Amino acid sequence: MSQRIPVHGSLPPQGLLPPKDRRPQTEGELALPAGSIIVSADDHLSLSQDIWYERFPAHMKDRAPRVWLEDGSFQFGSRERPVIPRQFSLALRQFESMPGCQSGRIEARIAYLDAEGIDKSLVFPNAIQAFFSYPDFEVRELCLRIYNEYIAELQARAPGRFYGVGLINWWDAKGTRRTLAELKALGLKTFLLPMKAGVRPDGEIIDWTSSAMTEVWSEIEEAGIPVSHHIGEAPQLTQYNFLPIGFLYNAGTFREMFGRYIFGGIIDRHPRLKIGWYEGGINWVVSALQDAEHAYASFRTTCNWELEHDVEYYWRHHMHASFMLDPLGLEMIDRIGADKVMWAVDYPHSESTFGYSRSSRRQVFDSVGPELAREILGGNAIRLLNLQEAVQRQ
Repeated sequence: MSQRIPVHGSLPPQGLLPPKDRRPQTEGELALPAGSIIVSADDHLSLSQDIWYERFPAHMKDRAPRVWLEDGSFQFGSRERPVIPRQFSLALRQFESMPGCQSGRIEARIAYLDAEGIDKSLVFPNAIQAFFSYPDFEVRELCLRIYNEYIAELQARAPGRFYGVGLINWWDAKGTRRTLAELKALGLKTFLLPMKAGVRPDGEIIDWTSSAMTEVWSEIEEAGIPVSHHIGEAPQLTQYNFLPIGFLYNAGTFREMFGRYIFGGIIDRHPRLKIGWYEGGINWVVSALQDAEHAYASFRTTCNWELEHDVEYYWRHHMHASFMLDPLGLEMIDRIGADKVMWAVDYPHSESTFGYSRSSRRQVFDSVGPELAREILGGNAIRLLNLQEAVQRQ
């Protein structure tokens, strides 16, 4: 069966091959301005090595989650209590056999970047969100810290090419300070923060906007590292076609956290925060801004936090979003702001542009022209993630 490549300017064709059966698109490079750097601002890596058991201290090994391969996908936890929903493994099986997807095969990952003409890649963990509700908080934090050490080691093996997204303790301010300090020392450029914060060790539900979280947000602000939010925290498991249903659900999940930052006063109280929204596209931004403006005008007399700025200010000064294919978003780029969006492949997911990445970059080029395309395809991510030094060293 041959691979079908979409015509630029369109969405992927029906019947696109699963990622494990695709091949990199090696032809069709753009005539971008000299010195342009191509950055995929949202890629993924599957943890394929049993790092937690290997690195836990001896007295805690019996509590360490394991990592193992089962029916074509990697699983966390224990055989009796796996963390990743088994139905979700259907999605993982579409790509976790790919060498470039596995954490133990960093050389294969770099070969993929080279083949698709990508200079730098921001890499999120696959399925790690399922681990965010792990009930043993001591074990959870240790796992996050070990993951940061491990992903930093991979980053060091591919300097200037591979940038791992870290993980932090968000349920305890002292833990937030500790994990952020370690993350910075390891050279990681951003961290994944859940939108569904869960509960504290005492069982109290965490409200991101509450005064109880002020110290956590202060630690994040002081660290000076941009926050990353990513879709996929709550996969929608249904009897039929849960993957497309879940994709449609996930594409709209940023709105609640977007509202918390603005109406919950998080940014007003912590004005140095920078936030990136990943894999949800960019067309949602226009409708979210419109609805947020309507909401504030309608409910302002009932609000107990008065905004310091108009709604759009918070997007313009504090936020960026990534997309893979978003023709509608590109049509509205003047409202969204070409300086606020970042192109991505989303390798190796089924909805990724892997196999037609050059065609998807052509769509950006044809929509906005070479100068703005240079920024969307790399410059904006370089600035948000503070990769300038890495660019200068090359």
